[in-house]
Amino acid sequence: MRISSRYTVFFASFAVCAGIAPGAFADETCNSPYMSNLIKGQEDFVHVWTLGEPGVGDGQDKLVTIDANPASKTYGKVLGSVSVGGRGEAHHMGFTDDRKFLWAGGLDDSKIFVFDVGTDPGKPKLVRTIGDLPAKTGYVGPHTFYALPGRMLIGNLSNAKDKGGTTGLALYNNKGDLVSKHDMPTATVGGVKGDGYGYDIAVNPAKNVFLTSSFAGHKNYMRELGDLMKDGEAMKNFGSTMAVWNLKSMQPTQVLSVPGAPLEIRWSLAPGENWAITAAALTSKLWLVKESADGKWVAKDVATIGDPAKIPLPVDISITANGKGLWVNTFMDGMTRYFDLTDPEKPKQTYEKHTGSQVNMISQSWDGRRLYTTSSLLAHWDKKGADNEQFLRAFKWDGKALTPAFEVDFTKEKLGRPHHMKFTAKGASQSLASLANR
Repeated sequence: MRISSRYTVFFASFAVCAGIAPGAFADETCNSPYMSNLIKGQEDFVHVWTLGEPGVGDGQDKLVTIDANPASKTYGKVLGSVSVGGRGEAHHMGFTDDRKFLWAGGLDDSKIFVFDVGTDPGKPKLVRTIGDLPAKTGYVGPHTFYALPGRMLIGNLSNAKDKGGTTGLALYNNKGDLVSKHDMPTATVGGVKGDGYGYDIAVNPAKNVFLTSSFAGHKNYMRELGDLMKDGEAMKNFGSTMAVWNLKSMQPTQVLSVPGAPLEIRWSLAPGENWAITAAALTSKLWLVKESADGKWVAKDVATIGDPAKIPLPVDISITANGKGLWVNTFMDGMTRYFDLTDPEKPKQTYEKHTGSQVNMISQSWDGRRLYTTSSLLAHWDKKGADNEQFLRAFKWDGKALTPAFEVDFTKEKLGRPHHMKFTAKGASQSLASLANR
């Protein structure tokens, strides 16, 4: 896998955050440390993986491309979309390590679609469909697509046998061939019993570790949210752990107790720091994962998000490039909050804004000046009636307040339900490692 040979990329990212490389970078801070072809300056396009909606346009899942460059005549406008021929609960996507292709998955049909965004980022093309994940691995619900050198590591949510939460990781090469599969831990590892659930992946090459989090199986996430929340037994079937893995051996070394469905994981990118943060959806808590003096990893509840009694439902987070701040979107109350992470042991909320009747994903530019949010969580979890807004909203951030930049109404444009976002630019060609070597 040549993972060790790419450690320099991770250290280079630290250098960029510290200001060693000149210029501002427009790149999501949640990307894999193995990512090359970074964007310098302004992103040109935002790609949105969008759920098909019956009766809205062609009703199919699609990759939507939006012009994000203020200097463009079509700024804030939809440039085009690529439909995939059906509706399978489009959810997340991720770049290959060379940033030339986007892999995007369906949580219901478990298909994986590969889009060429390198040849002409303004006009992506569907070049491959991978449909053998359940047959070859027993897993369903491909969620996280995380680039490794020449590989794509996929975190799944469920299994083909009983559609519950027990699942695993699938490792593919960039050509789309399965390399290996790795079950999520269900045994006791490091003193804590695993629940077998999966969700996000985040790698720290400097420590030869990666973390995984846990959500729920197909039986839960494809169910109407109102009915699910009334079902006491079903509500017990959510993840309550994170796992620590050895990156080289792909074996779990610890299981950490993190109640309440810990979702997105973000490592600090600041030099010399080896901690990560996650948000637990059901308990509205921020959790810090940090290495202790004895070399063991520990998880600690460090902050509360909103009023847990009102179930704000934190669904996505975005860490700043210097590791000093964290954006948190909460779905139910439509709030976007900013937490000061100067002391990650004691995060403090310093700003909030109501950004929609429902808000889900959040992405920021590398320089932190631009913020993007989308509205859809899951087809059966989105709100009903007038509160069922479906949008991408772009904001400018000056360190004090968010101000609107542009908005795309996905219902009006007959596109569907917008979920995950990724950035591209014309002629992006620099890697973190090359920048650090200047």
